[in-house]
Amino acid sequence: MCYFLLNENYLISEQKYLILIQVSITMIFIPISVFYLLRTIGKADSVMLSDVSQRKIPLFVQALLIFVLVGQSITHDQIPELYFFFLGGLASTLSAFILSLVKIKASLHMTGISTLVFFVIGLSMHNHINAIYLISFLFLIVGIVAASRLQMQAHDGKELLIGFLSGMLPQIAFCFFWL
Repeated sequence: MCYFLLNENYLISEQKYLILIQVSITMIFIPISVFYLLRTIGKADSVMLSDVSQRKIPLFVQALLIFVLVGQSITHDQIPELYFFFLGGLASTLSAFILSLVKIKASLHMTGISTLVFFVIGLSMHNHINAIYLISFLFLIVGIVAASRLQMQAHDGKELLIGFLSGMLPQIAFCFFWL
């Protein structure tokens, strides 16, 4: 949604809706279905996936879904900004997957919100628009997410930092390809 709000593009409304539907199915509905399947067969005990070993299958499936999305729906020729955003998301997911293989837990909440923050920063630079209020709001959300994860004792500071960096660094790296 942030992409369509911050970007003057050549897509007509029907194309925007089609992209939103494709992304929603691939990034929301299929992962929810996979989670319930894993919960049913006993591979996940709760939505928090507090055990690092339970994160492997969902992260692998998420990486596979992002790979399909950038390979089939959101291509470099059609929407380069979104393409590189999702490639950054793929890199973040793969880094979280690799970390889970070595039993290091990264905050996936922090990964997700930092990915969004740095994509919005890139969009504002790319389109030469002042999105300082949105960026400030998103950094406030970063703080709220971090505080809530600490309050719930779901993560420690190191896991939050690892999550933040695993979301931020790929977005910054891929910004150089579309800025």
